Amino acid sequence: MAERLKLYQRVARDIEQTIRDGIYPSGTRLPPERDLAERFQVSRPTIREAMIALEMRNLVEVRHGSGVYIVEQLPIDPEISELNVGAFELIEARIMFEGEAAALAATVMSDEEIARLRIILERMEALDPASAEELTFDRQFHMAIAEGTQSSLVAQAIEHLWDLREQSPLCRHMFEQARREGINPRPEEHRRIYDALVDRNSEEARSAMRSHLIRVSEDLLVVTELQLIENAKREIGEKRRRLVSREARQ
Repeated sequence: MAERLKLYQRVARDIEQTIRDGIYPSGTRLPPERDLAERFQVSRPTIREAMIALEMRNLVEVRHGSGVYIVEQLPIDPEISELNVGAFELIEARIMFEGEAAALAATVMSDEEIARLRIILERMEALDPASAEELTFDRQFHMAIAEGTQSSLVAQAIEHLWDLREQSPLCRHMFEQARREGINPRPEEHRRIYDALVDRNSEEARSAMRSHLIRVSEDLLVVTELQLIENAKREIGEKRRRLVSREARQ
């Protein structure tokens, strides 16, 4: 059976193939993100995941003021599939699964489970959002809701999505970048989810969960843009150092 690739993996592999076919020779610039999205009929976040995957494997580089360029040397027989799932794809799945799980949990969670959720939330709220422990409570909070659906299959599915977040190299890279840029879990959004569960309001619980995860996706879009800016700043700094060094020798 042929390997089933993720959407961003197919895009990255297709772009790599065009490079190997000589359509984009080493040193040339790839088309803009918007043009690639139209060409492959995918979203811009998918293109961004593909670019990050290619960048992580040193196939492309970002150059200030001009775009994404093919590197001079292409590795032999690379494996894009090893990067696994991307963060945007993961969040799309979480929006579907966890949104409905929250709606269901609002109707069936026991008082004891609600009380446990409150303890987790209060611990989150008492911590520095940038702390590593905050991430632990973040997962515990979401898993408590999944388990509150009283469905082991729902809980297993959501636990698998959280495992992917931690195990996928590409996904982990993107979330770690978000942490470095100061983007952390927001307890106030979790509080809104909790309040909806306490009120046994399925629609509000679904809405609060989906809004929270959509915000996570939007934050990651900002982070990838910041990453491009940071790469540009480094290139400018390097050019300045070369200029200063050249002037010092004259």
